[in-house]
Amino acid sequence: MRRVLWLALLLVCIVVPLGAYVRLSDAGLGCPDWPGCYGRLSPLHAAPLIQEQHAANPDGPVSMAKAWKEMSHRYLAASLGLLLLALNVLAWRQRRLRGWAALLLLLVCVQGALGMWTVTLLLKPAIVSAHLLGGMTLAALLAACCWWQRRLPQRHAVGAASFALALLLPLLLLLQIALGGWVSSNYAALACQGFPACNGEWWPAGQWRGAFHLLRELGEGPDGTPLLSSHLLTIHWVHRLGAALVSLLLLWLVLRLWRQPPLRPLLCLLLGSWLLQLALGVGNVLLQLPLPLAVAHNAGAMLLLIVATLLLLSLDPAPRRIR
Repeated sequence: MRRVLWLALLLVCIVVPLGAYVRLSDAGLGCPDWPGCYGRLSPLHAAPLIQEQHAANPDGPVSMAKAWKEMSHRYLAASLGLLLLALNVLAWRQRRLRGWAALLLLLVCVQGALGMWTVTLLLKPAIVSAHLLGGMTLAALLAACCWWQRRLPQRHAVGAASFALALLLPLLLLLQIALGGWVSSNYAALACQGFPACNGEWWPAGQWRGAFHLLRELGEGPDGTPLLSSHLLTIHWVHRLGAALVSLLLLWLVLRLWRQPPLRPLLCLLLGSWLLQLALGVGNVLLQLPLPLAVAHNAGAMLLLIVATLLLLSLDPAPRRIR
């Protein structure tokens, strides 16, 4: 079971950034049906149809390269599903982690459905963002299970306030990841130029009404009209505000827990992950969203969420007084 869990964690750490790479390289509709590619098992089998579509629209979303990117992501995601199915079989045989194994399998099934709707609903922002959020949650839960499967981790007693902050951090990170997905799925990553100011302003005058309306199509406002640049500016700016809030909470938590030496290696890892993610975010803005940095920003968010989750699992909200 331990080997299956670690293999699943490794695979999800590949699948999630690969999904970001597929989306950011405009290959999300490389195969516009699901689960196959034009009803075929692979792009190789569907090559004549793909070449026909590409010839008709060379700048469109369909090409052999994009089809292979999309299908590679699907193959790996399907492999992850099979691993979690095997995990459930082992969990029932060994009478361990049955609830967690079932939850992981349910989540990967929901992820499969969201992946299907991402394609069939033509990259609807709410579906794309939910798909990203589900992948990040799956990675955090798998990391938690791997943590529990090692020798019993020592938990360190902390006060109720510190434990509450440690619990709030991964929840706030999930919200920030959802905002990042909303930025990416609405193509708002370059709506704010410059850092830390946005287009030369410290509080840009965007348009809040309709910027976060969930039930709408890609590129459209809630009334069906095209999404305005002021909407995109607001979406981007809120993501920056969320990053500032996460940073303040993280630093406050580190300061509170630093007095416990056994926690310092994990706190250093948390600080390093946060600094890396901050640098990647700023780099994406200043360098105009290069694809490698954009994908790394996605992977950095996953790493930060995993470390925050492991820190939470290392704490014990003991009622006794902490000296």
